[in-house]
Amino acid sequence: MINKCASMLLASLCLGVLLTGCGKVSDTGENTAPAQAAEGTQKDAANKESAQKEAANKENVNKENGSQEEKAAKQDVRKLTFVLDWTPNTNHTGIYVAREKGYFKDAGLEVEIVQPPENGAEVLAASGKAQFAMSFQDSLAPAFSGDNPLPVTAVAGVIQHNTSGIISRKGEGMDRPRGLEGKKYATWDLPVEKATIKDVMEADGGDFGKVELIPSTVTDEVTALRTKSVDAIWIFYAWAGVKTELEGLETDYFAFADLDSVFDFYTPVIIANNTFLANEPETARAFLDAVSRGYEFAIEHPQEAGDILCRAAPELDPELVKASQEYLADKYRADAPKWGYIDQERWDAYYAWLNEKGLTETPIEAGTGFSNEYLP
Repeated sequence: MINKCASMLLASLCLGVLLTGCGKVSDTGENTAPAQAAEGTQKDAANKESAQKEAANKENVNKENGSQEEKAAKQDVRKLTFVLDWTPNTNHTGIYVAREKGYFKDAGLEVEIVQPPENGAEVLAASGKAQFAMSFQDSLAPAFSGDNPLPVTAVAGVIQHNTSGIISRKGEGMDRPRGLEGKKYATWDLPVEKATIKDVMEADGGDFGKVELIPSTVTDEVTALRTKSVDAIWIFYAWAGVKTELEGLETDYFAFADLDSVFDFYTPVIIANNTFLANEPETARAFLDAVSRGYEFAIEHPQEAGDILCRAAPELDPELVKASQEYLADKYRADAPKWGYIDQERWDAYYAWLNEKGLTETPIEAGTGFSNEYLP
């Protein structure tokens, strides 16, 4: 196309020369038109070459600047690690939403979400190998007592109220704590677990000593109850309870928080490494701002949030995920002033109960182990 245009331009110039009688005659009588045309062509070529060089230089400069900007942008991205407490589920949805929706990216963060090690997410966060992790207030009690407490802090309550309790087959008398007498309960054999059940049973006039404790090997609550391998299981209703509904298993259930406000502890919570919080408070705030946006999205759009979780963990049952998301939509924030807020009175009340029951190595003082400072 360029050669064709140049030929047309040259033809036009020659035609112009012919129409003007071969150009202007000089005082000496010489025809100057060919020389002027040649000079003009050379100047045009020189100008064109100069313009091309200038454009090329500008392009190289722009590329160099763009490359530098890209490098600077990559250098500005802060990489963080978040450790789950278990396999992905609807407790974690806000984290995955924040990643897919670009909330982390907007905050200049790149967050890797990893499965917990055998010794727990808390240890990984305490060691500094991860900046954030998912945990539970009851599980954190050993971290905050003793001579060598773990350097972690709970920085957000994921679900505002405790949704855990005891589930059993319907109509077998276990709709209240004392009904567990003579029944098979699948236990993890944890001191806090057994003390909690003992407390609520005694308050209901029951005898914990009459409960048949069997080691928990439950991987599917519906199957365990249907086959009668166990009679009662401690569950989080948002997942296992919702699953029994979907599979048509009629159950009885009592929630610990409904029996005594002291058991309305925070479960789960997001924890952070203390050194990281001290050295990078603004990064911690940026992370929690993005996560907060993720959970707020899940509150407003539970079905879409469920789709995002399923894309992140395709092994999950989409029907269960979406039903669980609907169940949790009004429970992530509930009656709190904002998502993630931890009420000190409730936090302290639970640890005071643990202290009273002798379930802490050393007493956990009021205000220990949590902070609302990093929430947006």
